[in-house]
Amino acid sequence: MRMPVRSKCVLTALAIATLGLTSAHGQEYPTREIRFVCVTPPGTGADVFVRYFAEKVKQLSGKTIIVENKAGAGGTIAMEYVARAKPDGHTVLLHAGGSVAGSKWLYKKPPFPDAGSALQVVATINRQAFMLAVDGKSPYKTLAELTTAMKAKGDKASYFTVSHTGTVMGELYKAATGVKAVEVGYKSANDALNDLASGALDYSTNEPVFSLSQHRAGRLRILGVSTGERLKSVPELPTMAEQGVPMDFIIWWAAMVPAGTPRPIVDQLNKWFVQVVGSEETRKFLANFGGDPLIETPEQGQARLVKDIEIWKNYTIVAKIVPQG
Repeated sequence: MRMPVRSKCVLTALAIATLGLTSAHGQEYPTREIRFVCVTPPGTGADVFVRYFAEKVKQLSGKTIIVENKAGAGGTIAMEYVARAKPDGHTVLLHAGGSVAGSKWLYKKPPFPDAGSALQVVATINRQAFMLAVDGKSPYKTLAELTTAMKAKGDKASYFTVSHTGTVMGELYKAATGVKAVEVGYKSANDALNDLASGALDYSTNEPVFSLSQHRAGRLRILGVSTGERLKSVPELPTMAEQGVPMDFIIWWAAMVPAGTPRPIVDQLNKWFVQVVGSEETRKFLANFGGDPLIETPEQGQARLVKDIEIWKNYTIVAKIVPQG
């Protein structure tokens, strides 16, 4: 049966229109250099992390990837910069999803009223844990030993943190055990090491990169990690939960773009990141940061971000965190 000429013309027009849309949003992307935005200064652990992915995505895309460091204000400068960027896939934020989600509750003037509406997760990257640690020469070999000693010291016990996330982990530990230790905030973890070694501080709740590097050097002893299950990258480290302290506190990293970025571009970015994260080289790289690969679809990543916004609301209540001005 022969198709009417008019029907053929309609189908041809639709095919051309479809190809034009695909070309505009898919095949032609990227049309220029892509900027990966980092929330910390050059030379920091996060900067090393972002530059690794910039180099790998560069190899896959064939385009220049520029790492743009937008440090300050707890990462909110970088978050707002990306959220306000043109939604064309050429400006990508690489950051911890919890920090993005928590910004709504941690600051009096957050970078956006709702991270779930301002940013789109294109790819998840890894999952990490915060870590409770004591000095490498401390007499406490297990979390149970530390907890018993801290209860005996009451409010004479103390620990250091350098971030809101460390504060949250510290409060979750105290709420579960009845420990009354006093939190002491430092600008950097390195500044606190001498006080920990001298006994002026009893323990720390800190991020994995610093904690692991000091643990491997013998200057710290990690007693527990915040994830509900042991990480494949550091299977020798016990969780807080398996030691009787209920906790499933996950740090996850993702690549995010401004909301409204066309779906073909989101899919292309996701494809590149999945290729990078799924490689053995990247698995080893992430393991140095105490991280396990985390591969999810854009929908799953976005759902994780939205869920974390409410989780962080509860965290700030538990930790009694006062929003910063």
